[in-house]
Amino acid sequence: MTGLEIVELDVHDDEAFDAWHHAYEAAERASGPDVAAPWQLEEVRALMQRTGQRSWDGGYSGAVEGRLVTVGWIRLSLLDNTDRAQLAVYTPPEARRRGYATAMLAHLEAVARERGRTTMSGESSWPYAVGPSGAGQPGPEFARTAGYALALGDVKRRLELPVPDELLDRLAVEAAGHHEGFTLHSWVGPVPDELVDGWAQLTGTLITEAPTGELDVEPEYADVATVREGEDLLVAQGRTKYNTVALGADGDVVAYSDLVTTVHEPGRAYQWGTLVRQDARGHRLGLAVKVANQQLLQRERPDVRELITYNAEVNSRMIGVNERLGFVPVARLGEFQKVPRR
Repeated sequence: MTGLEIVELDVHDDEAFDAWHHAYEAAERASGPDVAAPWQLEEVRALMQRTGQRSWDGGYSGAVEGRLVTVGWIRLSLLDNTDRAQLAVYTPPEARRRGYATAMLAHLEAVARERGRTTMSGESSWPYAVGPSGAGQPGPEFARTAGYALALGDVKRRLELPVPDELLDRLAVEAAGHHEGFTLHSWVGPVPDELVDGWAQLTGTLITEAPTGELDVEPEYADVATVREGEDLLVAQGRTKYNTVALGADGDVVAYSDLVTTVHEPGRAYQWGTLVRQDARGHRLGLAVKVANQQLLQRERPDVRELITYNAEVNSRMIGVNERLGFVPVARLGEFQKVPRR
């Protein structure tokens, strides 16, 4: 490898940003139609152009003689997990095996260390049939060669919509027999003011309450300001959220589930988080909020024909719920981690 020049992406330079995203998307889509799940151009642009308190995202472009051959993406949380950096390298197929990705990763790690980060993490996807380790696949093998270990394995699942109303009704009735005393509440868009404190407290724990494997993470900081900041970003990205919570007798938010659609991918929705607070478990609330939220989505958006979700492979309880709804596995995602030597 010779002549690679790496520069920080000017996120307000449309031509440079479009070229960066084109390289990113080409690398993502090379993994296969069922595997790839790239963020759309305007979603990434809105993310990187924002100046929020929650996190910082930056891009880097690597070129040889003016030709873009590799790009990098770095995300740093600013309010929690401040020893960690999330790194990603994307190299289009025609530019691979020339050392460009290795050089970009080294550059991203150096930027992270300069900003005080010591634990590096990243993700890679591969076809489901390959198996949970991703052995032999370009992304996982590249990560391992660079000193990253597989810390958590996830499975990508797809659900064809609509789910039959009779199935959703049957599951809702089944769950209702176990959560007497709890109330379900659904809405589209921003969290209502009267629920936002409880929403922030519960959603901030998702990162650690869901299976984490060997990942070294702490709960996310969340308050009303960060929730509203995230909602403003969603609007800028062209995304819409569909939400359901379970409320305890005292009005506390004890369970939630949220879905998102985007104007940039008509006909598709993504399942984001689903979580039940520890002291409220055992009442089928996970099933209840997921079913109610699915009913909300199908009422509001009958045009959506596909729902995508990711679950840790060891999360048997949530996987069981998803399978009852009809989700089928289509790909795998590995969360890799590189910790400082001791």
